[in-house]
Amino acid sequence: QATASRREFFGGATMAAAASVGFLATANPLPSMAASGGAPPTREELNRIKVGYEGIEYLLANFDKETTICRENGGECKRDAEPVRRYLGLRSTTDPLFQIEKVFNKVKYMELEDPDKLETFFEATEEFNSAINLSNSMAFVSQFGVSVVVLYCCIVCCVVLL
Repeated sequence: QATASRREFFGGATMAAAASVGFLATANPLPSMAASGGAPPTREELNRIKVGYEGIEYLLANFDKETTICRENGGECKRDAEPVRRYLGLRSTTDPLFQIEKVFNKVKYMELEDPDKLETFFEATEEFNSAINLSNSMAFVSQFGVSVVVLYCCIVCCVVLL
């Protein structure tokens, strides 16, 4: 039975973010004269990538603490997926990774020390975006628990039978 740990699951997103941070550290965010009307990311936007990466690393290291809510006086504990969505930039415009794909797209307008790494960077950002979308779906579904899974299975069975 193959199951992935949280670290393995988020590992792809984290590695893509790390590659982005490392790649962008060697880039100059000043406008390129060759850029055709596009603006490179600002230093503040590049810092959002770094802060977001650090947030994901923190979430992985403190997953139980960040995603478990217990009632007072020793009551029942439940998982809460909202912190996952928040750390991934899916809850608020103030989250560091909110719409970070727009920042990734601006990289093509930067002056780069090694432009040959651009393709690898964009492949990593595609993997990151895929991992974010999958994580968002899984976090959203987990909020409704097993009932959503059971409902889904019932719908699939009905469709198959029709």
